[in-house]
Amino acid sequence: MDRAIYAAGDNILRGRMDEEATRHLTPYLEPLALPRGYALSTSGHQLKHCYFIEDGIASIVARSVAERSSEVGIVGREGIVPLAPILDSTHATFDIFVQVEGHGSRIAVEPLQEALRAVPSLRRLLNRYVQTFIVQAAFTSLANANHSIEARLARWILMCHDRIDGDHIGLTHEFLALMLSVRRASITTALHDLEGRQLIWSERSLVTVRDRAGLEEFAGDSYGRAEQEYRRLIGELRQPQALAKVRAGDNQAY
Repeated sequence: MDRAIYAAGDNILRGRMDEEATRHLTPYLEPLALPRGYALSTSGHQLKHCYFIEDGIASIVARSVAERSSEVGIVGREGIVPLAPILDSTHATFDIFVQVEGHGSRIAVEPLQEALRAVPSLRRLLNRYVQTFIVQAAFTSLANANHSIEARLARWILMCHDRIDGDHIGLTHEFLALMLSVRRASITTALHDLEGRQLIWSERSLVTVRDRAGLEEFAGDSYGRAEQEYRRLIGELRQPQALAKVRAGDNQAY
């Protein structure tokens, strides 16, 4: 698979598509802004569009009948959401909403599914992405069951850092608490712990990564397996300029 360097702001999956797939999709793609809180799908509702995020981050949230909720994964410029239409379904099973504002493009479900039937290379690529998301969701469950709040927070910050340019992530304590299914006070304590280790700076609505390598070490085996799967099947999550900051001397093109 071609792993050419993609331009800043591009969706990685779209950058990996061949000419035939691009030709089928491009006429149906609609650019749009993705403000914080924008709903990309609502559980139980029929899906009208899938979204290629180019900048920003969305949360995939499972919600019970009793309105208990937990984040099962995130997606940014590396992916597409919702996944159900790729698997020949047309109804949402998760709530998906934008947590870090940005922009992207959307395509109606019907032309996307027609393209999947017509272009085998597109189905292979998007099926590979589905596999990487399954791994991400599985290791989110594993981390929630076996790791401390501080390690889980470090993992989550790393996952967001993978999907943005620069080191500043716009996240409130309230939102972090929702995403990690813990009390806000626990998030405040965990952020202070990571700050005390000089791994991050934390302000009212902003987290800044100070020491990427240190965060990875602190997160331990809660982080990394899903990212390895993405690299194996599709390519790098981090932009080339961002990779240069954490992999000095690595001149490989992705």
